[in-house]
Amino acid sequence: MSKHTCIIVDDDTVDLLMNVSMVRKVSFLDLAGTFSSGLDAAHFLQTNKIEVLFLDIDMPEQSGLELWSLLDPKPICIFITAHAEYALDSYESAAFDFLVKPLKADRFDKSMSRLQDHFTLREKSGLFDQFLGTDSFFIKEGHEQQRISFKDVLYLEALGDYTKIVTTQKNHCVLSTLGSMLSMPEFGNFTRIHRSYAIQRFFVEKMTATEIVVRGISLPIGRKYKHNLSLQ
Repeated sequence: MSKHTCIIVDDDTVDLLMNVSMVRKVSFLDLAGTFSSGLDAAHFLQTNKIEVLFLDIDMPEQSGLELWSLLDPKPICIFITAHAEYALDSYESAAFDFLVKPLKADRFDKSMSRLQDHFTLREKSGLFDQFLGTDSFFIKEGHEQQRISFKDVLYLEALGDYTKIVTTQKNHCVLSTLGSMLSMPEFGNFTRIHRSYAIQRFFVEKMTATEIVVRGISLPIGRKYKHNLSLQ
């Protein structure tokens, strides 16, 4: 299993040590450094590329949200904070996950399982090969071609330079940003509801002012994307 570099940023010494202990147990992560301030982490990231960022939000001088907003390119970010009220802001920022202190082992393990799935999908990521009219398309996955029908695509999820295609049968990953995919005429039936998500309206089971439920899966609605939806 390939290793993926990460760093941890937390101004609380006890929390930082706890986070280090848990991250070091994750077999596919390689801890490249720990930092007690966002400014120190930002300086490190100017000359070092990492893949995963475990980031506290409430820190002096520069908050985790401020640091995250300044990073380009952005690694995968998992916010860790004692303040659950930051959850909406973290989802708006397209973070991978949001963990509340004190960290619970089962919740952390679930997040790491999702992270491993993400890397597995990314390693198998394909490229669009061809569109078949407006009904389906092929993507390359390794040495194989997979045919995907648009009617089976529940939603699209942004994963940095990649996009996860979530279907009724399985998930796929393509080397294309979500924005690039949505600019294609073939994806004209998809509605962007969040920086990280786009849906097909006919799969929507429930809609509120803050979330949409698609086949039992709750997806957040970004504040600046509400105009794309008819919310009563």
